[in-house]
Amino acid sequence: MNILILDLFEIWCFGFGIYTAYQHWTVLDMAHTAKIAIIGAGAIGGVVGGYLTQAGEDVVVVGKKEQVRALKENGLTIEGVRGKVQVAVRAVEGLEEEVDLIVLAVKTQDVASSLEQHTFHGLACPVVTTQNGVRADTLLAERIDPQRIASSIVMFGATYLTPGKIVHNFEGDLIMGNYLKGSEGRMEGIVKIVEKVFPVIVTEDIMGMKWLKLFVNLNNCVPALIGKSMQECFADIHLCTVSIALLKEGLQLTEQTGINLHSLPTYPVERLHVLTSLPLEESARLFSKIMTNLSKEPLYGSILQSIRRGKPSEIDYLNGELVALAKERGCSAPLNEKVVGMVHQVEESKKFFSPHEVIQELSMTI
Repeated sequence: MNILILDLFEIWCFGFGIYTAYQHWTVLDMAHTAKIAIIGAGAIGGVVGGYLTQAGEDVVVVGKKEQVRALKENGLTIEGVRGKVQVAVRAVEGLEEEVDLIVLAVKTQDVASSLEQHTFHGLACPVVTTQNGVRADTLLAERIDPQRIASSIVMFGATYLTPGKIVHNFEGDLIMGNYLKGSEGRMEGIVKIVEKVFPVIVTEDIMGMKWLKLFVNLNNCVPALIGKSMQECFADIHLCTVSIALLKEGLQLTEQTGINLHSLPTYPVERLHVLTSLPLEESARLFSKIMTNLSKEPLYGSILQSIRRGKPSEIDYLNGELVALAKERGCSAPLNEKVVGMVHQVEESKKFFSPHEVIQELSMTI
């Protein structure tokens, strides 16, 4: 049940480009130690980069200036479910070297700019996407050879505290698949590397699972509105009813538009149906129990973490994805649309709503 919590510019020419890419995939599959670039030094990038470095892989973490300075001076500290880990990691502000594998660990809204800043659109190696939502792979495929892209879904939880300091809140799988239909052989090399630090599950329906994971992340918006942890937020039953209403609206929309939701290994689709079909007070109490027992450390969710850092959040690629789907198919998602607007208001004003204000604002839409 913990799984509910959840936080390139040219298209390659074919011919030599694909042959070169195939050579890199083959090397990756056979090499004992791969050279890996983690682009993004936030929560997910820090956890993946730190654990892979600890496992003996040749890792370079690509981050912002203040992150690189902290990593160089003090190394990377990860605390949480695996205890305290301190790792000396190599950190740079820009990727300017050949690598065997890239893990793209920036938010969806930063996918395009990360290619402008770095040079991995011109490399031949595979790129693993780790973003929430369903949009990152297609955004990336507009800028690099789609056959380089390996999709993934991150099921473990992590929180970014300050540059070089991460909390690993809870364990989980890394689910991988070839959404853009690359060769199955290309996945094998990545799996061999990643499974050194996380359990890996390979699926043939990565997009169906991404859509279900989007529902897992829909509740991230509520703590972001009041500026408190998941645990604090969902101790309030009234705020839990808001999350249940968001889930119900999203489920109705996907059913209306024919979107396929594929069960996650530890979160079957049926669980979402049960949660949204119970009487509202009963489902809210169940949701509260789950969310207030997420982890020993406070968990803030991806949206609130971005807001606290003064960065644009990924709200447009979570709840906003449902809003876009509704407009595209001639349907409506008024509650999710209202929440997206309120999150943007918090981003712009730097002022959080009170729980009462959230309930009052959204009760008019439910």
